[in-house]
Amino acid sequence: MFEWIASPEAWIALGTLAALEIVLGIDNIIFLSILVGRLPEHQRAFARRMGLGLAMFARLALLFSISWVMGLTDNWFTVLGNDISGRDVILIGGGLFLLAKSTQEIHHSLEGMEEDSAGPKVVANNLFMVLIQIAILDIVFSLDSVITAVGLVNEIEIMAIAIVSA
Repeated sequence: MFEWIASPEAWIALGTLAALEIVLGIDNIIFLSILVGRLPEHQRAFARRMGLGLAMFARLALLFSISWVMGLTDNWFTVLGNDISGRDVILIGGGLFLLAKSTQEIHHSLEGMEEDSAGPKVVANNLFMVLIQIAILDIVFSLDSVITAVGLVNEIEIMAIAIVSA
């Protein structure tokens, strides 16, 4: 199970994968900061810690379930001559969510510029809803890093250590 510990190649793979996890996690941190910034000041530290914990949990959960997701290659239906599998539905759904969330954030940021001169900044008051949004974004943003991990390394222990350390 832990034979890889004696392998220099495994340690190189672990270092490489940890570095990639950090780079691929930057988008997650940016969205987490945006969402947490909308909370009242006294809730931000808690939401930030919970968000980072949710991110790590989401990546580990995705890691252990990625073989199932990547195995959903059977065609579910056809659209305009293109076969659509379960994996495609999951990836399309995640992409649509990201587009909607990005558009919403751009809209709020543009509204915020107008309100800077006219009045106070919009602040979210529902910690639970912000944490739900963070959890969903964590899952969507974690998919790229988990797929990278699965493609780069064969040992699940190395993948899990890289994800936790990043």
